[in-house]
Formats: sequence, C-alpha cells, structure tokens
Amino acid sequence: MTQQNHYQFVTEPEKAEVIVVNTCSFINDSKRESIGAILDMAEHKKAGSCKKLIVTGCLAQRYKQDLKVSFPEVDAFVGTGQYHKILDFIDGKKEDDFEFRHPKYLHNENTPRINTQPFYRAYLKVSEGCIKGCAFCIIPRIRGTLRSRTIPSLVTEAEKLVASGAVELNLIAQDLTDYGRDLEDGTTLEGLLKALVKIDGLQWIRMLYLYPDEMSDELIELIATEAKICKYIDTPVQHINDRMLKLMNRKVRGAQIRERLQKLRTRIPDVSVRSTVIVGYPGETEEEFQELVEFVKEARFDHLGVFAYSHEENTASYFLKDQLSESIKESRREHLMKVQMEISKENLRNKVGTVVPVLVEGVSDESEFLLKGRHAGQAPDIDGLHRCDAGICGRAGKPAG
Repeated sequence: MTQQNHYQFVTEPEKAEVIVVNTCSFINDSKRESIGAILDMAEHKKAGSCKKLIVTGCLAQRYKQDLKVSFPEVDAFVGTGQYHKILDFIDGKKEDDFEFRHPKYLHNENTPRINTQPFYRAYLKVSEGCIKGCAFCIIPRIRGTLRSRTIPSLVTEAEKLVASGAVELNLIAQDLTDYGRDLEDGTTLEGLLKALVKIDGLQWIRMLYLYPDEMSDELIELIATEAKICKYIDTPVQHINDRMLKLMNRKVRGAQIRERLQKLRTRIPDVSVRSTVIVGYPGETEEEFQELVEFVKEARFDHLGVFAYSHEENTASYFLKDQLSESIKESRREHLMKVQMEISKENLRNKVGTVVPVLVEGVSDESEFLLKGRHAGQAPDIDGLHRCDAGICGRAGKPAG
C-alpha cells in the first residue's frame, strides 16, 4: 500500500513523517498499553520528523470521541472497517462517521500488505468479526459481524507468502470454527485446510482460536493425519463450571469441553493444547473457582493464559451483580498461574529425551554458541523457545527452516 503511493516504510519512529498506531481495547491492560503507545508516538510530533499521527484499531473504534478530546495531537482516528483508507486520511480526507460505526471492510488477496514477522513465518487472517456474543466480550461491537474470506482468496495470499519465503502460516480469526458460516457455498475450515496443505513449500499450518465444542471429528482427523498441520490446538475454554459458562453466554458446557479434549488426546497423543480461562467473573464463588482449579490440574494444558475478569462497559457482563473485588480476582489469577506453572514444568520434564523437528530462528540471545527455535507445538511469541547447540539441532531432526 505504502509503496504504491510513493511512501517508504521505516521501522524507526523517529525517522517517520507519518506514524500509524494500531491499538487494542479488548481488556483494561490492552487499553493502557495502547494509550501508552499513543503518548510515546505523540512525542515524535514535538521533537522529530513526524508531521501526522494516525490512530487506528479497536481503541479508536471504541472510544473515538473521547480520544479526540484527550489527544488533540492525533490527526485522524481510523476505525476497524477503514484500514484500506488510511492513506486517504493521511492525505487529508475527512472521516466518514457512518462507515466508522458500521465496520464491514474485509481485505482480500490483492490487498497490499507488509509482513512484519520474520520472512519465514506469517499470519493469515481468514475472517473478520464474530457472531458468538460472549457476555464479557466487546469484539462484536468493535469488529462487526462475521465476514469470511473465500478459500481461493486465502490460497492465493498463502501462495504469495510462501513464495516470499514463509514456511509457517498461523491462521487467525476471532473464531476459526465459525469460518465460512456466513457464506452460502459450503465453505468450511476443513475445506480451507485441505486446500492449504497442497501448497508446495509450506511446512507448518497452525490454527489459533478454536471454539471447544465446535472442533469437529473431521477437523481432529485432519490434524492427526496431515503432516503440514501442526498438532497444536488453541481452544479457549474460559471456565468449566456450567453456571459460569451460562453467565458468560458460552454455548458450550463442561461435559462437552472434557469430551472434546479427551477426543483430541486419544486421537492425537502428542498434541499440544493451549487454552485461556477467566477467573473472578461476576458471581464466581470460591467453590466454582476451585472446580476450575481441579479441571486445570486434570486437563494438564501445555500452555495456559489466566485472565482476571475485566469489567468492560457495553458488554452484557458489565451489568451483572456480584462483581468481585480486584484483590480477589488477582489472588485467584495468581493461584491458578502457580498451579499451571507446576503442570508446565512436569509436562516439559516428560519431554526430555524426545526428538522433534525444530524451526531454527537464529542465534540465541543467551549465547552465541546456542541456536533458538520452535517445535510445532510452540506458536510464535507466546509459547516459548527451544535452545540448543548447532550440532544437537542438526542431529535431532531436520529443521523446518
């Protein structure tokens, strides 16, 4: 996009004449980080080359009017349905409030993109928006309803990424299991995977965010049998207690979660499972929290994110009674993280002596004599790294890249 309009992309903000800040507002922590980033970048308008500051993403979509008052130094706020018009705003076009309030944009294979990841990996966004309506979640309000891309569009983009050097594609969406449900041609996630595995040169396909009870038997079978599909599942369960799940407006129940996890591990014994849970949800009793703790001990996730409930306005849960104190929420989060830490340590000890292919990503930060990389059960940035010397990496298995 920038190249087509005679702009040159730079990585150092102090050298930029135009700075675009992409923000998040999913929970309070992400809002604070986004505001901090805006403040940091605004300094470059005072002392630096920056002539225009653009703020986009979820924070801009959700709090545009408030942000206009708080950040007069920002030249334009671009909503989640207006990414394709960023250059228009840079060139001085006025904002379209109707389009801002009703995000419908969906990029395609012809949309120019800059892969900010290392050349050997990339993210492939298969859909935008969500139809789930979880009580704690603001995403449908700020990202819009489900809009799926076609399989040919995604395959074309994937082929371009592989041609530029990518061997690993991470599929992302607000919910991958809903992919294709808004289309009328029978498009499914399983169909997309069957098309992607045919791409020459692509070695790893990893799926990020699968709704627990909507992982079909066909999908599990594909993961088990297709060598290019990573034996890795990211399935946020959020809770295990049925009353809590109902209050969260999650359609799944505890028995279904357990059944799908058992099915996964029976069919794919070496699968790596990542999940997230929410503690301190309004009305969560000590007994219900302990039920979640026991489930985590039982499930033995390879990776687990534990979030203290974030009280978000304009969500259904915002109006629930029995809101818990921040101290209780944080205490429960810390307790469950300690439980998971011990599980993770034991899981890692059980893998000592195993041989796995590793995608070598470079020299380790710890020592110039070590290499760093990831196996298929480690998603970028969130699941840690493998470190080994070059000789061991070479003997342990053929690197993915």
